[in-house]
Order: sequence, then structure tokens, then C-alpha cells
Amino acid sequence: MTKRFSIASVFRHGALVLMCVLAIVPLYWMAISSLKNESEIFTSSIIPLKPTLGNYTYAFTQMPIVRMIVNSFGISIMMTMLQLTTSLLAAYALVRWRFRGKALIFSLLSVTWLIPFQAIMIPNYVLINDMGLNETWLGIVLPFCVSTFAILSLYQSFQSFPGVLIEAACIDGLSDWGILTRLILPNTRSTVASLGIIQFINAWNEYLWPMLVTKKMENAPIQIGLKLFVNSDSNMWGSLMAATTVSCLPILLIYLVLRRQIVDSFIRFGIK
Repeated sequence: MTKRFSIASVFRHGALVLMCVLAIVPLYWMAISSLKNESEIFTSSIIPLKPTLGNYTYAFTQMPIVRMIVNSFGISIMMTMLQLTTSLLAAYALVRWRFRGKALIFSLLSVTWLIPFQAIMIPNYVLINDMGLNETWLGIVLPFCVSTFAILSLYQSFQSFPGVLIEAACIDGLSDWGILTRLILPNTRSTVASLGIIQFINAWNEYLWPMLVTKKMENAPIQIGLKLFVNSDSNMWGSLMAATTVSCLPILLIYLVLRRQIVDSFIRFGIK
């Protein structure tokens, strides 16, 4: 039995090592390709034979990389804060208040979660275009200011909050805003923080809508800027790898600092 257990353990650890290698190799290849010159970039060498920083110099001169990274952070933070604010208010209203049509509203929210964004993308684009919000942060953020996933997640969390405490707060004369901000929110901050991390990552990885709204590099998030760079100069693969490597560094640093909270967020909400 011990031998069988050890064999199974070896297979499990071997599978984990294989998955780690498959995840790391593309990142490693991207990093070393950014240090290769044009004649070497298509070779199978696993290390740059003649390392050069020329790709980084060219990328920074041809692309507003810092501006695009700032755009990505600004858009992601704005989107996350708006989603958390609207979700907190909506979840609290659904849990705390009793009114006619509450079950219908909850059902409609659940149904909207099943509708893909591509189905409403064109009407959203027409609306944003008519409002003159193209090439702006607000034009990217506005269609995502409400998240059904966040509302339903906080709804489940608020439902488990002891109703006795809420009733005691009402007797003490605390308003609904006070109950939310001074009683419920401090006691559910771990859930809200975990949800915020998930929403930030989703906002950072958003690609299709920002690509539709922004056409200029200086107004685009970093992912769209990289695509525009490929379209403008498709032969400079070394510079593209350099720009991609730089774009990965901020989110990598955030992960290194908050890795425990990020993993806990994935576990809490069952996202892989």
C-alpha cells in the first residue's frame, strides 16, 4: 500500500511539474526573445547568444508604454471601484429591503449573467459613440460599471450576515447607509477585498471592448497598444517581445506582493 501510494504521489507531483513547465516556458521564451537581435530571434537557442537591449530602446521610442500601462491601471481601478460600489448597494437592497417585484429583479439579474457581452456590444458601442466617449477611460468603463457576478456574490455573503445585529442597529437608530458602511462592510471586508481582486484582474484582462473603443496608442490600455504595435510594424518581433515583457512586470509585481490574497480570492469564488 505504501509503495502504491508513493507511485501515485510521484505521478501527481510529475503532473504538477509538467503543468508548471508548460506555464513558465512561454514567459521565459518571451523574455529571452526580447534580448535577441533580429538575426537570432527565430533560432531555437534557449539563451541569447549576443544579448542586446536594443529591442527595449526601440519599443520605448515607438510606443508610449508607460502611458498605456497607466491607462490599464486607471481603467482597471475605476472599473473595479464602480463595480464594487454598485454591487454593494444592490446586494444590500436585495437582502435588506422587502418590496414588490424583488424576486423578478433577482431573476432578471441572474438571466443577464448568462447573456454574453458580444450580444450587446454593438448597442453599447452606438451609445458610447453618440455620447462622444470614444478614446476615453469612461467610454471603456461605463458598460462595465455594474457586474452581475459581483452583485450575486455579495448577495450570498450579506444573506449569511446575522440579522439580529442588523435589527439591533436599527433599534439604535442607525440608518441603512450606516448599517452598510459601519456594520456589514467592516465584517465582510475579506469577501469584498477578494471580490475586488477578481474584478481587477478581469478588468485588466479585458480586450475586445477596449479594442473597439480605442484606436490610438496613447489612449489605449497596454493590451490594445501591443496589438496596434503589431499592426504598425509586424516585423519587429524582438521589440514586440520587449514591450510585452515590460507590460507583464507591473501585474507580476502585484502578484508577488498579493499572491496569498489572490489565491484566496480564486479559492473563495471557485474561479480557476
